[in-house]
Amino acid sequence: MAGVIVLLIFLLLFTIARVRWLYVHWNLGKSAYSMLFWGFLLALILEGFLWIGGKSFLTVVLGWKNAPKPISTALDVGRGRLVDVLGETEEIPESLANESPTYQSIISDYENLSSEDKEAVKSFICAP
Repeated sequence: MAGVIVLLIFLLLFTIARVRWLYVHWNLGKSAYSMLFWGFLLALILEGFLWIGGKSFLTVVLGWKNAPKPISTALDVGRGRLVDVLGETEEIPESLANESPTYQSIISDYENLSSEDKEAVKSFICAP
């Protein structure tokens, strides 16, 4: 996922630089098509960032809290395909992502570890 984010940032910077160069050297002949291409590419890159975050252009910019059923279904299918491509199968529920861990939750998570993992945690925390 970090690699995808780095690639999207690179493409974003490259696209912005190219659009700036095309804007400075503007003519209505061949540059109009390239401006359309680079604008479309910029929109795809920004939508990629939003999809990684679990959102979309329609829900963020337009402020749709409850999108119509066909649109929300299409967004869920697209998000599912993106998750399949990235290879990540588990998602953190929003309720857990916003909560800070407590002492009890850390202890219960530690107790659920295997003995090898417990030793790794002890050596990580207690080693100088």
